[in-house]
Amino acid sequence: MENCYEDVTRAAAYAGLGFTNTYHLAFRDVPALLREVPGRRAMDFGCGAGRSTRFLNGLGFAAVGVDIAPQMIARAREADPAGDYRLVKGELLEDFADESFDAVLCAFPFDNIPDRDAKVRLFRSLRRVTAARGRIINIVSSPEIYTHEWSSFTTRDFPENRDARPGDVVRIVTTDFGDRRPCEDILWPDACYREVYAEAQLSVAAMHKPLATGEEGYAWVSETVIAPWVIYVLSR
Repeated sequence: MENCYEDVTRAAAYAGLGFTNTYHLAFRDVPALLREVPGRRAMDFGCGAGRSTRFLNGLGFAAVGVDIAPQMIARAREADPAGDYRLVKGELLEDFADESFDAVLCAFPFDNIPDRDAKVRLFRSLRRVTAARGRIINIVSSPEIYTHEWSSFTTRDFPENRDARPGDVVRIVTTDFGDRRPCEDILWPDACYREVYAEAQLSVAAMHKPLATGEEGYAWVSETVIAPWVIYVLSR
């Protein structure tokens, strides 16, 4: 599979995304989930073009955005020259000391990581840099997102998604921007995530499946009855 985020055109498309439509539900509940975090140091792991880093800064955190894609980091710095965005390599987050952050936000990067062992190593690294009373918020695509239609996404051209098993490639098209090339993600359901968390010595403090109420003002498709995202709150 390809990492579709290491692409200049895709980076430009993601740089224009907001927090509307289906994406609204991914971030709507995050402020409440972070309310009990004792400090204001935050990492945005897999920050992309910086949308979620700026979101954290808007909540009063001093956020550092990190990503492996130079195209995305370039866009983040262009949109927010005063922000702290860092290109990282590998899985150990070696540039960061133990317990450097009170909160870590992972907004979708684990959708695109194909290797189970890599997931475990990354979560171990995230555990290391998270303070003892801190929290890791991991937002992932639900398995159902790949088999339904949404305000921000379409999967109708990929009926094979319905037969996908854990670890298989699944495809989805974002309709909120003009680049209609499909993203290739990895199907990774709840049971698989829980195995990875346990191996990385992380506990699931809470799990949320956000639904729309129908009163948000967006043209919902499936969002009021099926949760497109799963939000895990993880603790050490």
